[in-house]
Amino acid sequence: MTDQNPAAQTLSGHGRYAYSALPDRPVYDWPGGKRLAVYLALNLETFDFGGGLGAELAPGGPQPDVLNYAWRDWGNRVGAWRLRDLFDVLDLPASILVNSRIYRDCPGLIEAFRARGDEIVGHGRTNAERQGTLSETEERALIAEATAVLTREEGRAPAGWLGPWISQSRVTPDLLAEAGYRYLLDWCHDDQPTWFATRDGGRILAVPYPQELNDIPAIVARKDTGRAFADAIVDAFDEMLKQAEHAPLVMGIALHPYIVGQPNRLRPLRRALEHIARHRDAIWLTTAGAIATHAAGQLPGPTPERPGATGA
Repeated sequence: MTDQNPAAQTLSGHGRYAYSALPDRPVYDWPGGKRLAVYLALNLETFDFGGGLGAELAPGGPQPDVLNYAWRDWGNRVGAWRLRDLFDVLDLPASILVNSRIYRDCPGLIEAFRARGDEIVGHGRTNAERQGTLSETEERALIAEATAVLTREEGRAPAGWLGPWISQSRVTPDLLAEAGYRYLLDWCHDDQPTWFATRDGGRILAVPYPQELNDIPAIVARKDTGRAFADAIVDAFDEMLKQAEHAPLVMGIALHPYIVGQPNRLRPLRRALEHIARHRDAIWLTTAGAIATHAAGQLPGPTPERPGATGA
């Protein structure tokens, strides 16, 4: 594909990458000669009581909105643990998208997923705020604060980032690259990883993150049932496994414990994940970070100094 200079951003364009048709790209394999990489993204989030943003089970009333706050809190107290057990039973790795204040608000929760060997991914401070509405100075401080907490708690800096509420400003990829992040998850523009050009000749990899196979848009926004969401996972998996005969693809599944951890939705989710697990010999069951590492070695990088030059 061709790459554009991020400095050339306009109101109608972002300058991060240029159009690239999937059939025209080089073909490569994932490890083991596989063509479909599948990862689970489990969002572990914390919210402010009496204010801030938050998904709603039902229309919220005046603050404090106890109904919706308690529903979300149930996810960290109960739902996340049931999902951990399900992942254990099916031997599924996961990328855990972590609000840094979870360590304070839910002691022991992240540690339980760390013990599984799961990847810990930066996900801001809390999901009561959006980073894309902040000034550049404020956004840089948010990224620095969340990164410092995860680095201290995990003993290593996170490689990947998903903004709370998929929120980005026009300089978010630049700030993440400058903070040492290797990949971001906010964009759902492709089924393959894509290099983004960042300022001063930098780059950061975008790993596909799902919005169709994401329980918030599906269940909270579109009002799908748990069974319909599980059916969508199975249908997408079967189709992508077929499409991957022609090109390496990434299939992500985005989960929130307060939604799919609920028993009425956990049961159909179990069925969908069992279906995927039965095909483990034909796919690469992995993490977003492992996908980023492998893809970075396969894709030529962007050349932001020369807009229009060939890249990945």
